[in-house]
Amino acid sequence: MSRQNYIFTSESVSEGHPDKLCDRVSDAILDAFLTEEPNARVACETFSTTNRVVVGGEVGLSTEKKTAEMVERVEDIVRACVKDIGYEQKKFHWEKIKVHNYLHEQSAHIAQGVDKDGAGDQGIMFGYACRETPELMPAPIQYAHAILKRLAEVRKSGAEPTLGPDAKSQLSLRYVDGKPVEVTSIVLSHQHTSKKQSSADIRAIVEPYIREILPAEWITKATIWHVNPTGTFVIGGPDGDAGLTGRKIIVDTYGGAAPHGGGAFSGKDPTKVDRSAAYAARYLSKNIVAAGLADRCTLQVSYAIGVAEPQSIYVDTHGTGVVPDDVIERAVAACMDLTPRGIREHLHLTKPIYARTSAYGHFGRAPEADGGFSWEKTDLIDALKAAV
Repeated sequence: MSRQNYIFTSESVSEGHPDKLCDRVSDAILDAFLTEEPNARVACETFSTTNRVVVGGEVGLSTEKKTAEMVERVEDIVRACVKDIGYEQKKFHWEKIKVHNYLHEQSAHIAQGVDKDGAGDQGIMFGYACRETPELMPAPIQYAHAILKRLAEVRKSGAEPTLGPDAKSQLSLRYVDGKPVEVTSIVLSHQHTSKKQSSADIRAIVEPYIREILPAEWITKATIWHVNPTGTFVIGGPDGDAGLTGRKIIVDTYGGAAPHGGGAFSGKDPTKVDRSAAYAARYLSKNIVAAGLADRCTLQVSYAIGVAEPQSIYVDTHGTGVVPDDVIERAVAACMDLTPRGIREHLHLTKPIYARTSAYGHFGRAPEADGGFSWEKTDLIDALKAAV
């Protein structure tokens, strides 16, 4: 039986974190290609450091001419991303950075398998859901995201003009009988614009917003606060540390509360099962829990490159299922086509909906009218109940 009383910690990072900036650029390029053609192929990686952003990888549209024209637009896309995030520092400014563009056409050897509706690569993908929050997400990661998202809102609105784009949060929650009841520690490091601001000054700015996000009864006199514990944090973003696409995969998913298959999401079009099948696994897990079939669910799928059908489907309800796990596995296979094409069509993944996923988590977000976060819908409940 799993432990019921413990402390668990998850972290998040803001859209201005160097790695997240790179995720944003990669996904913005993906969106631009998908806007041009829903079947565009993109595997885009981004690297950032002082005064530089480097973009590389494989892309493809229906003609070489269209592909070349889109590649020419990349520099403008990069600058627009950096500007929106808010970087106007001396050594990392959206107007002054140097952009190096090394995108090229997709490998014909990779394309030959994908064009036959096979998976873009081998791999394992996990989904997870639990009853800790209304979004059916683990509480530590969900609230760590929410804190940074709220601080980004007040930074961009001008309500808190001395906050900078780069930030990290970390929450440690105490669980009793398997449910979160108390924040034992809050860690927040937030970039700021004035060297005269102390850690106490930054805490005075951010604490009201943190209290606004967290359940009031979770913050007690025993809660430990670490706000900018190293002191001054003026130099941030790629000027303070290099960034790279795909280095925050645990931040992107479940904050360490569930397994991760290892593949990153950002910059990959939905033929890449690293992304699309991980979304499908979350969708299925969430619907299983929402349907009342379990209080907690981990779901794994696996693929072989060039092969359409998944190699395996595995469900673990951690002893909370109302029917055996193998029954749920068969129901999952009956309710959703888990081939790469089936996933893309079921979740409508060929739309330009990815730049918005690049910060504050790919999961636990509200489905949007234009198809964004479609994998967060709970529209498979009736089918799953009927199948079991």
